[in-house]
Amino acid sequence: MQFLIPVLSAILQSASFTIDKFTLNIKKVTYKNYTVISFPLIFIFTLIIFLIFRPPLSLDLFYGKYLLLIAISIILGICTNIIFYKVMKTENLTEIETITLINRVPIVILAGIFFIEERNYITMALAIFSALVLVWSHWEKHHFHIAKKTWPFLIWTFTVAPLVAIITKELLQQFNPIALHLVTSGFEAIFFLIIFSKNFERTPKKAIPFLILTNLLTTIAWILYFFSFIKSGIVFTILVFSLQPLLVYLASIIFLKEKFNKKKAIAFLIILVSIAATQIL
Repeated sequence: MQFLIPVLSAILQSASFTIDKFTLNIKKVTYKNYTVISFPLIFIFTLIIFLIFRPPLSLDLFYGKYLLLIAISIILGICTNIIFYKVMKTENLTEIETITLINRVPIVILAGIFFIEERNYITMALAIFSALVLVWSHWEKHHFHIAKKTWPFLIWTFTVAPLVAIITKELLQQFNPIALHLVTSGFEAIFFLIIFSKNFERTPKKAIPFLILTNLLTTIAWILYFFSFIKSGIVFTILVFSLQPLLVYLASIIFLKEKFNKKKAIAFLIILVSIAATQIL
């Protein structure tokens, strides 16, 4: 039953991404007023969860390499979110998910290199296979289709995102997932409030309910994602999260009226079989 946590996380994150795109399509919503409201909300929701479950968190946890890794994680998280939401504002949802799927292979490889417990070669092979199936599902007319404006996000995702996963795994050996998310989201919220404070009041009122909903979903999704790193490991979590781009794709068909693609439907079924195989083998 270990797959339930990452599956639930993938479903919640897919729903959040779909609402994100819908919200960013609202007139006068930019990545600046989006992030300046979203990250304080994420921190507030995480704080509520923290106060309910009371996981350990003290200054004694912040020492040596962990202090450095926390700082790096926060900086990379800020950069990633700025790049991500700038792209999401201008590109369609399936285009963005096409890019995020590319980092699966380097994450799996790096996890196997840095962590002995991640070296389950069957699961690693299925995770890499699932990533390649996703690439195939986005292959159009003898090339991998990527819009020109999204190349910076593509390069960042392929080179930096895998490092974030490794750093997160290391930090979770010291921090409870809820506590880790509280710390990182808190500093990210402070940053966006300082940098984009002028954009706070420019957010259309009709966007607020969607911002509240999407950030509640993504908060829970990230915490579950971190718990899955601990319970099931990076490789298995990434394998299950291969469902996310396809769940977002299905949501985009239903809610955003994007076109049905037979190859993506086939990829969805193949990945489901791969996940099932890890539970049997």
